[in-house]
Order: sequence, then C-alpha cells, then structure tokens
Amino acid sequence: MTKVLDLRETDDPSDIIHRTVQALTEGQVVALPTDTVYGIAAHALNVQAVERIVEIKGRDEEPMAISVRSRQAAEDFFCEASPVARRLSHRCWPGPLTLVTPCQNDHSAVHQLPASVRSRITGPGGGIGFRVVDHRILEAIHRFMAAPLVLTSANLSGKPAETTAEGVLEQLSGTLPLLLDDGPTRYGGASTVARVIGNRWELLREGVIERAAMNQFVKPVIVMVCTGNTCRSPMAETLMRELLRKKMGREDAVRVLSAGVAASTGGSASPQSIEVMGERKLDLTGHASQPLNEDIMNVADLVLTMTRSHRATILAAWPDMHDRVFTLRHDGGDISDPIGMPVDAYRQCADQMEGELEKWFERLSDDFFPEVSDGDKEESV
Repeated sequence: MTKVLDLRETDDPSDIIHRTVQALTEGQVVALPTDTVYGIAAHALNVQAVERIVEIKGRDEEPMAISVRSRQAAEDFFCEASPVARRLSHRCWPGPLTLVTPCQNDHSAVHQLPASVRSRITGPGGGIGFRVVDHRILEAIHRFMAAPLVLTSANLSGKPAETTAEGVLEQLSGTLPLLLDDGPTRYGGASTVARVIGNRWELLREGVIERAAMNQFVKPVIVMVCTGNTCRSPMAETLMRELLRKKMGREDAVRVLSAGVAASTGGSASPQSIEVMGERKLDLTGHASQPLNEDIMNVADLVLTMTRSHRATILAAWPDMHDRVFTLRHDGGDISDPIGMPVDAYRQCADQMEGELEKWFERLSDDFFPEVSDGDKEESV
C-alpha cells in the first residue's frame, strides 16, 4: 500500500520532509515531485534501495541520475569541470537540466559510492548524469542528507514519465512505500539531457530546455569592464566582436558584453568612441551603457578590466571569480581613460586594446569554444 502525503494540505511541510528523510535513510525508496516530472529517489549509499528502484521500474540497463543539493556539491564529483560543463551548471542549475559528464578524477566524490551504485549511474561512455532540481521539497530534503540521491523518473520503463501524483499511482501503486503529492509539476515535461566531454557537447534528449536555448547556454561570455561603460569598454567590446569575426568567421560564436563598475543605465557611447570605431567601419551608435551586476557576473566566463582598480572592485564583490577576472593588459597595467582628451587619444586607446585582445584570443584554450555533436536519447530525469 502506497502512503500518499499531500504537500498542498499543509503550510509547514517540515513534518513531511522529516518523514521522507527518515524513510530514505532507512533504505526505502520515495516518489516525489521535481520541477520536471515525478521521480523515484533512493539514498545513494544504500545498495539495496538503489536496486529496489531497478525492480520497481523493471529496467536493468539505463543509467540513473544523481541528485545533489547545489552546483557546488556537483563540483565535488566533477573536480575539474571543463569550461563547457561549468558554463551549463552555472546557467541552468537549479533547473531542468541533466548534465552528463565524466567523473574520472581520483578525488571525485563518486568514489565514495558503492561499486554497484556507480555501475547503475554510469553510462556506456563513462559519464554520470547530475541534477540540481529546482523544487523546494527536494532542496529541503538535501539539507538534511549528507549523501546525494539516486533519482530517476517515477514510471515503468518504456512508459511515459508522469507529471502528477495520480499518474504515478496508476503506474506504480503498491510498489512504493511513500509518495509525496505536490500537484502537477512546474514544467510538465522531462529534463533536457546534455552530455559534455571536454569542449564537446551532445544533446541526448531535448526536454524542457529546447535546443535553441542550449545553443545559447553553451556559448562563452566575455565581458569588458571600465568605469562608466561609455568609452573604453564599449570600444573593447566592438573590437573583440570584429576579432572573432576575422579569426572564426563569425562573431556570434562568443557572446561579448561590456559594463561599467559605476555606470548608469542607457547612456550612449562617447562621440569620440563612435568616431574612432567608425573609422574602422565598426558601429557603436546603438550602444547603451549598463552597470556591472549579478546577472552579468553569473554568466561571465572571462572578465577583462581596463584597470587594476576595476579588477579589485569586482573581486571585492565577487571573490570566487578570481580565476575569471583579469586586467586587459597582460602585464597587469592600466588602459588609460581617454575621456576629456582629443580624439587621437581614443585612437591610441583603441590600438592598445586591439593588441591586447589579440593576445587574449591566442590564450583561449580549445576547451573555451564548444563543439556540438549529435547523441542518442537516453532515459533520465
């Protein structure tokens, strides 16, 4: 007999959360809502519980996913995530992405899991699928559990994944000791599954996040930063786009932005900057200034500042970005502000920045630029 606990009937779900954590700790399997479809979860250190999931679903081959509490927790398994994997984890988690990536580092937390569990979560190519689910109940459960969960969709193998508790009961009634009911899931569909190995990524299953969106999520983001975002950084942004066009045949392979540490919103580029870029047949007339903020920093792969002071200001606010924030000048010096000076000073500034950007392009590793290949679909949440 399956015990159903309705989360919608209580304003304080703490009792349900504690009962669920206890059940998982005791080796039971639990059906619960996620942001995508309903899933079946088991304690990742309990071999019998993980095998019970296989019995319930009636499958013996497809790898299951690992649910962890946060992107930082997933990095304990990745250890050395590639730039593409890190990009997707920063931009899609918590959320409806299953990220499949190798965890072969000797220090990976995957080695703390029982061998039989590792075999159940590892795919043919050695990748393991991870989820950081955006759902308040699963987030709360993870807060009380040190170990991750093995997670897969709550349905019989070969049958449709369910987005309601009623659908789960129709397929699995009597095989589950506990089912948490939170009504229809937020997205009403399966997670998108992407596999990343180095700089190559494959869309194994197009789910809630569509292919067009994934194509944008894997793009590197380079941010140029000055003070007011009206002179140096807009010119650097424009010059970088032109450099990408020349070197790669397209400027949209990378998303290039600019911002200012003390910028207002919507200001135009300075007339001198527009003139100097126009001499290079580059258009700055549509530029609108913007302040550097959390949204930009959350997606940035590389931040290039005009001065050491700009870098220090950024790192004071975002200290964990130390490995992605650098001065544009490779010697650590400053790009002088030409504001208030004759247009020739802007030309000299643009020439200096162009030379430094050339060096930065040469420094970017192959892993920085994603390559896409087609993959086969696989079952996962």
